[in-house]
Amino acid sequence: MVYYGYHNNQNKYPPYKYDYKSQGKNSSQRENAAFVVLARNSDLNGLRESMQMMEDRFNKKFNYPWVFLNNEPFDDKFKEWTTGLASGKTYYGELTQEMWGYPDWIDQQKAKESRDAMQAAEVIYGGLESYRHMCRFQSGFFFRHPLMDQFDYYWRVEPDVKFTCDIDYDPFKVMREKDLKYGFAISLHEYENTIPTLWETTKRFMAEYPQHIIPANNSESLMSWVTNDGGNTYNLCHFWSNFEIASLAFLRSQAYLDYFNFLDKAGGFFYERWGDAPVHSIAAALMLKKSEVHFFYDMGYFHNPFKNCPSEPGWLAAEKCSCDPKDSMDDNWWSCTPEFLKLVGKQKTDFVITERY
Repeated sequence: MVYYGYHNNQNKYPPYKYDYKSQGKNSSQRENAAFVVLARNSDLNGLRESMQMMEDRFNKKFNYPWVFLNNEPFDDKFKEWTTGLASGKTYYGELTQEMWGYPDWIDQQKAKESRDAMQAAEVIYGGLESYRHMCRFQSGFFFRHPLMDQFDYYWRVEPDVKFTCDIDYDPFKVMREKDLKYGFAISLHEYENTIPTLWETTKRFMAEYPQHIIPANNSESLMSWVTNDGGNTYNLCHFWSNFEIASLAFLRSQAYLDYFNFLDKAGGFFYERWGDAPVHSIAAALMLKKSEVHFFYDMGYFHNPFKNCPSEPGWLAAEKCSCDPKDSMDDNWWSCTPEFLKLVGKQKTDFVITERY
């Protein structure tokens, strides 16, 4: 495996050893956290737009580092052009065959036949082999890449997304101080034809590993957010994982690793088209408390075709946000956020962070 770090604002980009305490200005104010990006060299322009918004809206005040991961080597142009935009240090890593490849137990011919059948049925991304590797990687491996070992929290960023509100506080500090494990901006229903057996597999996991599950009758349980009938079926609700601010300790926990390994052995990442979003979301709903999951209502975020836009009139008038709240996903019939708010007993505005760090 090859992975390097690069100093910002230099004409040359030699590898260096990571030293968190010596990172740039404001290092004493930062949490042990980073942005993490899975991208290809061809994603450069769309990623730079995302980075520019993130830097302008938030990171120029805190200088958090960026971790870029790719199943192929990053070229010099990608490294130079992304490092040039970043106010914090940048790191570039390649993936191993274990992270981006077929496990020994997968029948690759069966997997191909499944892709062909799903493509013929016009299942979204149904015919894409690389998409399946991506979903499996995001479900079980990005947090185990050596470049991520040094961090406690991550913020996932993707190419071609938009951040449309100024972020006047440090979400990572909020995560630590409030003991939060998972944060989202958009939730919605999954396409059922991508995950035909995911819930049945999850039920088998719950039966085999009851010690990892918060009982449904516990007042802190989130299980009823993903099932409407006591666990018999999955209601398809999930957090849209292209935006996540979360604890790496949660994903590194024995409970989550046991869940991922159980799913991985079942083969659904390749024989069906299990996405990392329902995997992360079901795990959070089964293993985390209500008080450990946070709705980042006050963040303007867009990933085609959905957006989150807070509806605070003062924010719009003061140009804190440039989005239109009438288009926000949180009140859309396809959203699961109203159900989440009802379950945790809060209003959207209860999630506004008023502290300034």
